[in-house]
Amino acid sequence: MAEINIELLRRLCEAPGIPGREDLIRAVVIEEMSPIVDEVTVDSLGNVVGVRTGGGGPKVMIAAHMDEIGFFVSHIDEKGFLRLQPVGGFDPRVLIAQRVLVHGYAGETLRGALQLAAKPIHLLDPADIKPPKLEELFVDLGLSVDAVSEKVEVGDIVTMDRTLEPIGNCMMSKSLDDRLGVYVMLEAVRAATRPNAEIYAVATSQEEVGLRGARTSAYAIDPDISIALDVTLAMDIPGSQSHLQVTALGGGAAIKIMDSSILSNAKLVRHFRDLAKENDIPHQMEILPRGGTDAGATQLARAGNTAITLSIPTRYVHSVNEMASVSDIDASVRLLALFLDSAGSRDYAYDA
Repeated sequence: MAEINIELLRRLCEAPGIPGREDLIRAVVIEEMSPIVDEVTVDSLGNVVGVRTGGGGPKVMIAAHMDEIGFFVSHIDEKGFLRLQPVGGFDPRVLIAQRVLVHGYAGETLRGALQLAAKPIHLLDPADIKPPKLEELFVDLGLSVDAVSEKVEVGDIVTMDRTLEPIGNCMMSKSLDDRLGVYVMLEAVRAATRPNAEIYAVATSQEEVGLRGARTSAYAIDPDISIALDVTLAMDIPGSQSHLQVTALGGGAAIKIMDSSILSNAKLVRHFRDLAKENDIPHQMEILPRGGTDAGATQLARAGNTAITLSIPTRYVHSVNEMASVSDIDASVRLLALFLDSAGSRDYAYDA
């Protein structure tokens, strides 16, 4: 049975860090990355860049974003209720009556209830029940306005209050998007035994608001090969037709052919596919009609480079119950580690 480092994944998933406020998750990444690379730096956009020197092979950049979707406090009303500015793409249908953590400027983390500014269901006529809107949400901290003002100010960050939990053969948590990608990157770099390539492992910032960290870090690194690690949709659930499922839990690592941001290099796709087949690593091919990853930015750095995304199938993305299979996580680590050991053994250039 596949095994993963649950405590490492828990530390990554439970650390707060929305776009532009990745301080606490960045500290976890630096601590975990430092023993497995030769140098760790943090650039001006907050990306963590770990460099593992090789034997003169190609420059390989791995990008996994460490930010999670969340909120800024945008207003504190006269009763102490908080209004929010979303940072990243939320579906309001999955947010009502959730618990959140407000990371106050005074240093205290406060638990609150995320509620809808509407009458309770007991007082509504059926015709008055409408789909929720993000602007209707507020946070109740259970405190007076004076107490709230002493602990919270506009601009403080708010994250979902959920822990990582094993469930069946899976892991369930908030922020598997994309702490799973960070986990796969760390474990694959650790597992690579003979890389000839120069490896740049980058925990990128601000992916959820426009691939910003990937864009600047790739420009600085100027890689020959760039690999984004991210979750992808596993639509193997009721209500989805089989030909639209994108990926399925338990089907293995997902080798991306295309999404809205990237057309993966066909020769690089073939290399990953061959490695998986030759080493009996479960895998599936992914075409994602909508959505993108850091590869959409890294691929276009400077004069461009050979790029691909390796995805971890995940159900219920952008909710507090994101779910991924332990065997798929393990397959993704093993496949990436094998690639790092073989990077440079093939030519990915287009024919002249």
